[in-house]
Amino acid sequence: MLVAAGFITARAQTPTLRFELSTSARPASGRLFVIIGKTDRPEPRNTIGETGMNATPILARDVKNFGLGITAAVDRTAAIFPIESLDALPAGDYYVQALFDSNIDLKSVNAPGNLYSDIQRVHLDPRRASTVKLELTKVIPPEQPPPDDPYVKYVKIQSKLLTRFHGRPIYLRAGLILPKDYDLHDNRHYPLRIHIAGYGTRYTSVQHLMAPSSEFRRMWLADDTPRMVYLQLDGDGPYGDPYQVNSDNNGPYGDAITQELIPHIEKKFRVIPQPYARVLDGESTGGWVSLALKVFYPDFFNAVWSSCPDGVDFRGFQLIDIYKDKNAYVDELGVARPSKRDINGNVEFTIRHECQMENVMGRGDSWTMSGQQWGAWNAAYGPRGRDGRPAPLWDPKSGEINKSIVEHWKKYDLRLVLEQNWKTLGPKVRAKIHIAVGDADSYFLNNAVHMLDDFLKRADPPAEARITYGARQGHCWSILTEGQMLEEMFVAVEQSKPRRSALWEEQKSVEVVGRPSGTDYGGRTAVHGSVSAAWATTQ
Repeated sequence: MLVAAGFITARAQTPTLRFELSTSARPASGRLFVIIGKTDRPEPRNTIGETGMNATPILARDVKNFGLGITAAVDRTAAIFPIESLDALPAGDYYVQALFDSNIDLKSVNAPGNLYSDIQRVHLDPRRASTVKLELTKVIPPEQPPPDDPYVKYVKIQSKLLTRFHGRPIYLRAGLILPKDYDLHDNRHYPLRIHIAGYGTRYTSVQHLMAPSSEFRRMWLADDTPRMVYLQLDGDGPYGDPYQVNSDNNGPYGDAITQELIPHIEKKFRVIPQPYARVLDGESTGGWVSLALKVFYPDFFNAVWSSCPDGVDFRGFQLIDIYKDKNAYVDELGVARPSKRDINGNVEFTIRHECQMENVMGRGDSWTMSGQQWGAWNAAYGPRGRDGRPAPLWDPKSGEINKSIVEHWKKYDLRLVLEQNWKTLGPKVRAKIHIAVGDADSYFLNNAVHMLDDFLKRADPPAEARITYGARQGHCWSILTEGQMLEEMFVAVEQSKPRRSALWEEQKSVEVVGRPSGTDYGGRTAVHGSVSAAWATTQ
């Protein structure tokens, strides 16, 4: 609700706890949050998106043309999480902060240009009428990547494809890590390792990987580590993590990555501009994205190493079968579907609970606009609705699945895509797929991996895929260390080189150090599915 400054409409309900928000900024439309923290460390605004019943209470509502001369009221009519209503807030002392999310290009709540207030320590009691006034005087500054250093570089380019789709400038960002001695050998070119990390990981994460005391830095700069250029894709976009594939809502991200970003990097840095030299890996969100890029662009990339991938078969979309189930929140017996469990199987929170958090974060009180996990999946896999926003696979409140939407989702069911197109895809991905997942994955992602494995075992021509399971292992378990995976990537690149071509003669100087021999993986898990002869030899 927006009202003119200095004029507040009284409600029949009393007493009323309300928050009055104002700013001197230019008018804009977006999502307005009030965060009610028990502590000021971290700042309450940085707790938005937490789950669990102990999460910081957050109220939110949409506002239009919020700016100088306009006061916005947030009260018991606003969406709220995790408590059922503002009236259920226990009386006590709190640290209150407001945030206004108006950035439409990056969905993280702390995106550039978003406004926020100072933190106020106040006593709140819903049983007594009171008004808390918050002025949003601070603005999140324009994007500024960290400075480059000898090993870490950053890239930001305007995408013509995405700009054309969205009708405004859209940028692709990436972080890079150069190999040891890169500057010492001007004539040497290197394979490209394209990494996609967990949900929402920003391109600047390469800075932390190469921190002075990090184990990754020690491994990366070791004398026996294979020499590659490391590329980290960016995990933020108009609807949250864009999942790096073409979609009706995000736009042609997959084409932008393969036609614009990677060719730009191969020109700017000394990277071998050939499919055999491009290898993929990722975990969780990145596990799905890396596998999807190999499936959708099989001639552009070499092999993929996918850890704990998001649902690779939509019969196991976490615990939802989108083709048969009627409701996302409860099963056929009316039992709430878990979203996350601990290693012992205890439920930490349900899908309904998590989507309620996203309903509070999303414009229109809908998880489809939250910029969080379920909303990003829906934006990537689903069609665009008549209102111009991602059409929800299920109703935000009831969880009832809209079966008319399911057909569109099939385009992103990786098992289904592989199975339906195996005659052409099979030879292109043969012995190129490596997947690892814990059989006690926190988000039940192992179920869909087993479904994909069932197909790959019987695929004709043979898949020769390696799928490994970690007994009693949770989310983001992998059979390989970073160093072991790099060694396997080295083997894949070496085996795929066009050795007799003129190109090979030009690129013989590529330095790749550290050839694996008889790597011992400690027998941590059995290998399931088809196993390539090359892998069996290393065992």
